[in-house]
Amino acid sequence: MTAMTRCPERPGFMPRLSSHHSPRRHLSAPLLLSSARVKLLCAPAGSGKTALLSECLQQAPEGCRVIWLPLGGARQTPEELCRALASALGLAAAEPAALLAHLAHLPASTWLCIDDYCRLPAADLDLLLDRLLSVDNPGLTWWIGSRRRPQCNWPRLLLDDQLYELDGGALAFSQDDIERLLQRLPQPLCAQTASRVLQRSGGWCAGVRIALLDGSEWVSQPCKPGRPNTLLEYLEHELFSVLPAELAEVWQVLAHMPRFNAELCEHLFGAGEGAQYLRTLQDLGCFIEPWEGGGDWLQVFAPLARLMRDEAWPTARSWHRRACQWFTVQEDWQSAFEQALLAQEFEVAVSLLEHFNFEFLFQRHNGLLLLQLHERQGAELLLGSPQLLGLLAAAMLFAGRFEQAGQCMAQMARFTPQASAAEQRQLLARWQAQQGWLLHLGGRMEAARQHFREALNELDDSAWTIRLLCLSGLTQQALLCGELDVAQSLNRQALCLARAQDALLFEGLLELDHAQLLEQRGAPHRAQSLLEQVLERLSGQALRATPLLGRLALRLGRLALRQGQDPQAAGYFRRGLEDCLVSHDKCALYGFLGEAQLAANQGDYAQAFVRLRDAERLMQQRQIPDSVYRGVLLQVSSQLWLQQGRADLAHEALSRVLRHYRGPQALQAPPASLELIPSIECLLVLAEVHLGRPQAAVATLQELLARARRHGMLGLEVQVQLVLAEVAFRLGDQVLAAQALQAGQALAARCNLPHALHELRLRQPGLLPPADSPPAMAAQAPPESHENLLSLRELQVLQLIAQGCSNQQIAEQLFISLHTVKTHGRRIHSKLGVERRTQAVAKAQALGLMS
Repeated sequence: MTAMTRCPERPGFMPRLSSHHSPRRHLSAPLLLSSARVKLLCAPAGSGKTALLSECLQQAPEGCRVIWLPLGGARQTPEELCRALASALGLAAAEPAALLAHLAHLPASTWLCIDDYCRLPAADLDLLLDRLLSVDNPGLTWWIGSRRRPQCNWPRLLLDDQLYELDGGALAFSQDDIERLLQRLPQPLCAQTASRVLQRSGGWCAGVRIALLDGSEWVSQPCKPGRPNTLLEYLEHELFSVLPAELAEVWQVLAHMPRFNAELCEHLFGAGEGAQYLRTLQDLGCFIEPWEGGGDWLQVFAPLARLMRDEAWPTARSWHRRACQWFTVQEDWQSAFEQALLAQEFEVAVSLLEHFNFEFLFQRHNGLLLLQLHERQGAELLLGSPQLLGLLAAAMLFAGRFEQAGQCMAQMARFTPQASAAEQRQLLARWQAQQGWLLHLGGRMEAARQHFREALNELDDSAWTIRLLCLSGLTQQALLCGELDVAQSLNRQALCLARAQDALLFEGLLELDHAQLLEQRGAPHRAQSLLEQVLERLSGQALRATPLLGRLALRLGRLALRQGQDPQAAGYFRRGLEDCLVSHDKCALYGFLGEAQLAANQGDYAQAFVRLRDAERLMQQRQIPDSVYRGVLLQVSSQLWLQQGRADLAHEALSRVLRHYRGPQALQAPPASLELIPSIECLLVLAEVHLGRPQAAVATLQELLARARRHGMLGLEVQVQLVLAEVAFRLGDQVLAAQALQAGQALAARCNLPHALHELRLRQPGLLPPADSPPAMAAQAPPESHENLLSLRELQVLQLIAQGCSNQQIAEQLFISLHTVKTHGRRIHSKLGVERRTQAVAKAQALGLMS
């Protein structure tokens, strides 16, 4: 409990705030401005209720009487509460009737604060509190902090506009709050530490404070042997010491379950008892919250669940085995598979894989789980079926383990011949589809294309997932060849098939190809809008499509970067990198590259090269082939070297890379880097001109320009025009330089690609006049009028955010779902080019949207 100190301005005692306390005006200001008679802070232990109440009460208006009544969460009788209130009010009589009459006729403004109300269910005490709160005295304001929601007539207060409530989510620290706390430390830590603290603590106030006390070790690794675990000690005191032993065990079991509901509790803990245990834990505020997938599912607050899973648990296997049995009966194959792995029932897990198709790999962390299962029980898995081999090979291709994928696909021969010629053709076609992807990702375009086409000719309609993957591979190859019309036709065919099957995950995967097509055609804004819609649809799914969401975020980061929206790009790169890292997706490479380019935009080349080294280290640790990452890594490095004037390093690297993409044994570029080869050719010309070797430089660039125009690749055309202007400028051809620069600027403005101009300015400051503002700031201002920037519903949500409402409160006031509120929030951030609620409100006010 917060320590007490005498307040010189007011009689009695007030809680003493910590020396590390940072004012939380975005919470205290709406509380103080609200005219509601009852201010309720209902949240689990360590949510900062006492500190926020104290901060508010110390700002009470002059002449207001402030009464602080700390109850310490103890179970009291109604008579004891009446005596405590009477003593605080200076009354001799403590009968309920006298107390109610006194409160009804208080002559002066009074703030009466009850801190840490009774933590255990107490119907008689709640009834008394309800009678007290019903006293209608405009001069009396109640401030209540509690771990559980007392059984009072809250709907009546809410309908009368007399209740202002904050829950644990609203009280959580934001990243801005954590950054301010970090700056108050004797040795301030970087903003990246704040992001890690937020990720690991979920913004829970006690978790953040413990991370700061432990030097942030808690956010990076489990507790070391021999070192006290402050968080576990806190949990022992604040939670387990309050709960009966039986309920404490139930809570620990639930903490090890990714999700649970009343029916599962009935199966685990006994019919007639399990659901009651769950209700009791919820009533006691034991960190149980709705599961991210919605429905009637629940979960233990993630940071605490993670802590419990790090601790040794001797009976773990038996509980997970029972949960697996229940999920299997419910035909919830995803959860049953997860529980079988946790129970170390590997044979059961392998048998459950028969219920999955390729969509399984794009849900949660299934691809990684499958790879881990193979590492533990490889022989058993490989002896399964063609379907299991197909899943495993796909997971290996996704993670960049090409050699292992090839070995896995070779095992398909064990299932030949099939019982009939038709079945044999289908098995061969499936093998060809995956072999095509292995060749495609390895840079062998012609062989891959032949496999894709032959597979499409043989696959039945029932094998629509394999057909989609073949069409996607052919689409990417057409894009790499600059055949945009062919790519559009293939992509449309694949999308129609995915939509006919109502396969949202595959549709999202194919929209990534569509977005690359739009980007090639110089429409990054359309590509961005398309992927934001896909992201919104996928975010509403019960099972989070973590791998696909990671790739979408990385592509959105690239699009935002090219359009000069650096803050927005940083957010997307961070989210995408986090998802790709936990999914072991090889595309995590592009998160590191994006962050390196953002650092270079700010002139921080040291940090940029650190991120490039991080990317290379990760690729090598995960044994991903050089063909996946080496070329694009050296391309970005060369961009930075040219900006620094180190043309010799750029020339050496680019010459070495380009040899892999020329000649009879040439490889194709990685599918995620469509413009890699022409970009390398442009940069190599630049490096040669910088080194005084301008032979055929202009002719080479004009040939590239003609190729870009011939294929309708407007994004590439912008880049080539600006490089041509730079080369002509360095060669002294002012006429050509002016013409190319004018054409490049006009096309960059038309396609909304200001980042290309920014890169030119970094390489050749004398060619372009200094920018009036950084590209990130310039791009945030919409070219059209601001009045239609946000929809009416988005403006309503933003107004409530400005009033300090939580997402749940906004959902209740606007009669929409919590998920819809979060979707509106993401759209508001995207349209305004911000990352935080407070930034959104400030930006909207600056644009005149809040009037």
